[in-house]
Amino acid sequence: MTASPSPQEGTRTAAALLVVLFGSFMDLLDATIVTVAAPAIARDLGADDAQIQWTIAAYTLALGAGLITGGRLGDQYGRRWLFLFGLAGFMVTSALCALAAGPGMLIGMRAGQGLTAGIMVPQVFGIIRASFAAGERAKAFGAYGAVQGLASVAGPLLGGLLVDLDLLGLGWRTIFWINVPVSIVALAVGAKVLPESRSASTARLDLAGAFLAATGVLLLLLPIIQTGAWGWTWRSYALLAAGAVVLAIFLAYERRLAARGDEPVFDPALLSIRAFTVGLTVSVLFFGGIGPSFLTLSVYLQNGTGRSAWETGLVILPYALGSIVTSGLGVALAARAGRALLVAGSLTIAASQLLLWLAVKDGEDPGYWLLALALLVGGLGLGLAAPILVNVVLAGVPGRNAGAAGGVLSTVNQLGGAAGIAVLGTVFFTSVSGSPGPATVARSASSCSPLPCCTWSRRS
Repeated sequence: MTASPSPQEGTRTAAALLVVLFGSFMDLLDATIVTVAAPAIARDLGADDAQIQWTIAAYTLALGAGLITGGRLGDQYGRRWLFLFGLAGFMVTSALCALAAGPGMLIGMRAGQGLTAGIMVPQVFGIIRASFAAGERAKAFGAYGAVQGLASVAGPLLGGLLVDLDLLGLGWRTIFWINVPVSIVALAVGAKVLPESRSASTARLDLAGAFLAATGVLLLLLPIIQTGAWGWTWRSYALLAAGAVVLAIFLAYERRLAARGDEPVFDPALLSIRAFTVGLTVSVLFFGGIGPSFLTLSVYLQNGTGRSAWETGLVILPYALGSIVTSGLGVALAARAGRALLVAGSLTIAASQLLLWLAVKDGEDPGYWLLALALLVGGLGLGLAAPILVNVVLAGVPGRNAGAAGGVLSTVNQLGGAAGIAVLGTVFFTSVSGSPGPATVARSASSCSPLPCCTWSRRS
């Protein structure tokens, strides 16, 4: 008979979960928060459209390149200290972003943020496995999924608030400064409560595999992220083809390593777990749709209807509130009714998107309450589906591969999000005559009236 954990052990476990959820939340938040602050950054630093685009892309590229390797590093050398190391690096690079004197420094430090997040984020899955018994693990993964969903919509809201408040005259820099004090608290608590865990393997890191994985992901992400600047030219297709070839070589190399008993950076045997492979596909589609929809919505609300960054955040707020309302139910039922809730939540989000389309299709500003209602419905769906998804993907993964599997999950979500932005952004901007980039918007008059080139009526 298994003894129940003591109150002190339960408190320690809950604190450990809060620390790793914080790290995951900050990663997704910083991936999206810059979007709302982009006009202010461009205006303050004199950045052009390409530099603003790279301020956003540098984070995604660096993060995507490091996630798989970061996960395996934790499996082999200890997830606790690698999480803390990544969190400390994330804090330092956030401060350097806030201190950026020009676009070049900001882009470089955003890449640094992405690299340190790539070390930190994959450890979350392994730490959860080490902290929770099998019966409680579904709820913990559900809480992680809920935080992922909430963070995906919190960026525009928090970004708009911080930019408009202009705390201490720091303007957009507060979106990076805010990471510093909360990271210090998380580091202090995490050093006391996070359990150490690692794989039993003592094999050396698969450096060749790590290089191939990072190169393949970069080659896939770069043309997708740069779609707005490059368009779909022969160069884009060549990079995508090269990325696919490199990843095929990577998998073949990893299979050969595993066959001779070595420790690959990613064990290809994970792809034989049906729940894992199907879950990866669903996760790409799920999170690949949410992030891009909020990017285009944010642009529409600010450039199309003349709302400020803070007003844009208030419109999006009901989505976050809806997610909070139902995420508790999603977490509680994660183990018993997971797939049913995933389907129900996804259909609810689809209904929300239909309501949004009906609200804006005539090109007129539908007003706050109609937009808020549609977004509230979406948030309710997100709270049902997001907590389940991570548990579905990782339920059958062996504990020794938890970090590597988490890195793969996070990587494919990055690819899905980037592809979603490329596809939805292309459709969105080609349907709007002469829509300017964020730097162009920043150089326009500082009033909140809609720009003449951003009329949102349908083309005849």
